Amino acid sequence: MQRLDDDHAALDPGALPEHMLRLQRVARSLCGSVPESEDLVQETFARVLARPRTVREGDALPYLLQALRNTHLTAIREARRRPHTVELPDDDSSALRSSFGLPEAAFECREVLSAVAALPDPFRTALVASDVAGISHRQAAAAFGSCEATIASRVFRARQRVQAAVG
Repeated sequence: MQRLDDDHAALDPGALPEHMLRLQRVARSLCGSVPESEDLVQETFARVLARPRTVREGDALPYLLQALRNTHLTAIREARRRPHTVELPDDDSSALRSSFGLPEAAFECREVLSAVAALPDPFRTALVASDVAGISHRQAAAAFGSCEATIASRVFRARQRVQAAVG
C-alpha cells in the first residue's frame, strides 16, 4: 500500500484476493444464497476498483466489509423499486443433498443460514461480522460506526434469535 499520511494509505487492488473468502462468507450470510453472494462480492469489487480508494491504518478489511454492506443495501433498495416476483417451489431436492453424504447437516446449515438472513439488519450485520467474518467487536464497531458494546449486545441478541428460530 502506498502511504498517503500517517493514518491513511491507498487501497492496494492486489491485496483484495486475500479478503475474498471472508467477504464471500459475509455475503452468503447477507444474501442467503451462493449465486447472489457471488454477485454481491463481484459487484462490491467492481465498485471498489472503479476509482482509487484510501483506507485507515492500512487495513482494508473493515473498509471492504462496509463497502459490501453498502452494496447489499443498495441492491435491496433497487429490488424494492422493481415488481415483486414469487419463486416457485423447486421440485428437485438437491439442495438437501450434501456432497459429503450428510443431508441432515445440510438441512441444519440451511435452517441456520435462513434464520440469520431473517434477522433485522443491525443484528444480522453484527452477527455476520463477528461470527462469519471473524472480526473483533472493536473492528466491527469501527466499520459500522457504532460502539463496541452495541456490537456485543447485538451479537448476543442475534445468537439468541437464531437459536430460538432453529430450536
